Amino acid sequence: MGAPVATPVAGKVNLLDLDRRDLEAFCVALGEKSFRAAQIMKWIYHERVTDFAAMTNLSKALRERLAACAEIRPPELALDQGSRDGSHKWLIRLDSGNCIETVFIPEPDRGTLCVSSQIGCPLDCSFCATARQGFNRNLTVSEIIGQVWQASQSLGEVRNGNRAITNIVLMGMGEPLLNFDNVVKATDLMQDDLGFGISKRRVTLSTAGVVPALYRLKEVSEVSLAVSLHAPDDGLRNQLVPLNRKYPIAELLAACRHYIAGRPHRRITWEYVLLEGVNDSEAQAHALAALVESIPSKINLIPFNPFPDAGYRRSGPAAIARFQAILTARGLTAITRKTRGDDIAAACGQLAGQVQARGRRPGRPLRLAS
Repeated sequence: MGAPVATPVAGKVNLLDLDRRDLEAFCVALGEKSFRAAQIMKWIYHERVTDFAAMTNLSKALRERLAACAEIRPPELALDQGSRDGSHKWLIRLDSGNCIETVFIPEPDRGTLCVSSQIGCPLDCSFCATARQGFNRNLTVSEIIGQVWQASQSLGEVRNGNRAITNIVLMGMGEPLLNFDNVVKATDLMQDDLGFGISKRRVTLSTAGVVPALYRLKEVSEVSLAVSLHAPDDGLRNQLVPLNRKYPIAELLAACRHYIAGRPHRRITWEYVLLEGVNDSEAQAHALAALVESIPSKINLIPFNPFPDAGYRRSGPAAIARFQAILTARGLTAITRKTRGDDIAAACGQLAGQVQARGRRPGRPLRLAS
């Protein structure tokens, strides 16, 4: 299990909220040289130390100043649940009864951590359990990077002789691009050599397509991009992903082309949940191929993972195989994602957590600033 979590102290800065630049500025404000930030980050992220007194390469005076004005407080682990397939789901307790979920999926060649970015989600995608929970608020930087910190603490630094967490995907609860600044800082910490040191190609942000934020992201980040598409035309996507009514497919594709332009060997991962009789026909497979074949792409076909009162059924194995075969024959890389963690409701689309929804009830129209 994770380390004990301190109770927040009024007026203290949680250093997990600071990226390298912020922490350097914080140290300078304390009258220290900026290089102290590197020392502190190594203690936090490499050694996973939360007690300033244990940071022995810092002066006693600095340790005392840090203890007086700062803290290192990851979010609290409420539950660590293992799946029969080796996956793990952590329920992480936040505030006012709110909980989020984080999932680890082990594979022979990698270990992928699925991280949440919001408490609930405001997008109302009709096939997603998270959407049914409503929306409460954005997560702070410390609550996002703290999921990685706690998972690393729980799993240990290595697994089977290899690093436990090799890939991070922001595919948990929430739409990451609606929490732009905090997500960018958190992904910077994931990639920073003084943080978790994950390659930029192994940190993936999944979005339903907040188009203006995609253009902003190109300017400040090089994380890999996954796009929740789920339909090959605007009419159907409007029903499945209501955000499409504001940012239709043509605008989304243009933003995606812009994001990978000038970045050799980069491609967009398209996520496509297969729903029986809804978006899994041969004609729709051909339409999807025509839509994305001019963009460097990989298509993740995701068998629908059911949840209570979902209103959808998973496409059958034959339909999934036929859909994949059409895409492959059109020259596209198409992979059917293996369902993992479904026995503990940790599979794609099943994360529900515990959300005290406020501000917008499920079913009400979503309004986003341009």
